[in-house]
Amino acid sequence: MLKIYNTLRRDKQEFVPIEPGKIRMYVCGMTVYDYCHLGHARVMVIFDVVQRWLRASNYDVTYIRNITDIDDKIIKRAQENRESTAALTQRFINAMDEDAAALGVEKPDAEPRATEYVPGMLEMISVLQDRGYAYQATDGDVNYAVRKFEGYGKLSGKSLEDLRAGERVAVDAAKQDPLDFVLWKRAKPGEPAWDSPWGAGRPGWHIECSVMSNALLGKHFDIHGGGQDLQFPHHENEIAQSEGAHGGTFVNYWMHNGFVRVDNEKMSKSLGNFFTVREILKKYDPEVVRFFIIRAQYRSPLNYSDAHLDDARQSLTRLYTALKGVSATVGDVDWDNAYAARFKVAMDDDFNTPEAVAVLFDLANELNKSQSAADAGLLKSLAGLLGLLQREPDAFLQAGLTDSEWTPERIEAAIVARAAAKKGKQFAEADRIRDELKSAGVILEDSAAGTTWRRN
Repeated sequence: MLKIYNTLRRDKQEFVPIEPGKIRMYVCGMTVYDYCHLGHARVMVIFDVVQRWLRASNYDVTYIRNITDIDDKIIKRAQENRESTAALTQRFINAMDEDAAALGVEKPDAEPRATEYVPGMLEMISVLQDRGYAYQATDGDVNYAVRKFEGYGKLSGKSLEDLRAGERVAVDAAKQDPLDFVLWKRAKPGEPAWDSPWGAGRPGWHIECSVMSNALLGKHFDIHGGGQDLQFPHHENEIAQSEGAHGGTFVNYWMHNGFVRVDNEKMSKSLGNFFTVREILKKYDPEVVRFFIIRAQYRSPLNYSDAHLDDARQSLTRLYTALKGVSATVGDVDWDNAYAARFKVAMDDDFNTPEAVAVLFDLANELNKSQSAADAGLLKSLAGLLGLLQREPDAFLQAGLTDSEWTPERIEAAIVARAAAKKGKQFAEADRIRDELKSAGVILEDSAAGTTWRRN
């Protein structure tokens, strides 16, 4: 039985879908004004694994991941670049798609853009105003009156008194209460704007997700996910908006992945310690980065370092090496198989990918002994549910050489030359060729079938 850690209940709970056999899931996606960093990659990969496992568990899944294509940061960056917000956001949406594809992230069922749902936002704001949850301030903005919503703080566990006393609250004379947040922002000259009953303006960030999820999944759905940093205030505000407008429960299960850290500090642009996906992929194979993310428990902090990525590369190499030279028989997974059963128990336990990866290594050890096509097929099938081990082994093992002068053709020629030297009993020359290849990051592996190579 699948269990999910529900942030709202602060406990691991048995998963029961609203509609038997069907799951509706919404994940907060990217604000597209810059390239994706490793924190964004973690969200994409983690919830890609979640949706893969849900589908493998025979659920009919509708998976939505939104795109925020209008907000303060986007407007500021577009103005700095002297380009339209549409041109800016499209460029970074394309870049996001490229990064996601490189990491093996499958496309969600829909990727709504905030700018496509402004009419729905105006409608929800009007409902909130009619119900007494929203008001237009003296500066023209429309704000949500936080104290009017009884359940505010139930997701984050924060009380209104604690929030009021905290340093997070900025003083804004136009608000009735400093805790209130904006639903509709009065446009400044030269900014993108839409007509509304409250004057020309644009939506606040929080209202976007309430409206997009409602439009595509309904007023009440199963799973809402995102990074831990969104738990407060973004997801807390989504609950206030959605339940204030519609009444009843908004979401049953809230999932949040942990922060990415660099030297034990949260990775963020404000600290200047973030790494874009593109920067990382210049040094590491995309599957190594995916494996690095997956082998950590999704709710735990993920500590970024070259040493950790190097270790992930070595570990993934062990798995591919086990598959090398074995013709895998791939078919439907027999869940009665001991390895498959352990894998399922792990994934049903709040998507416990570290334990699931441990099963892959145990199976790889068995494959090293058995050289069985069935074991190889099972390893590929189980790993495929995590988006791993789907390439031919040599395609991974021979990729990413540090010395670009050593092309595959040159390596193969060196292997032929080494074989000729050994045949002529010129063993010193054969050793020299082997050592030269090793210094270039190429490891030779001799067997009865001949010599093959992989990167170090």
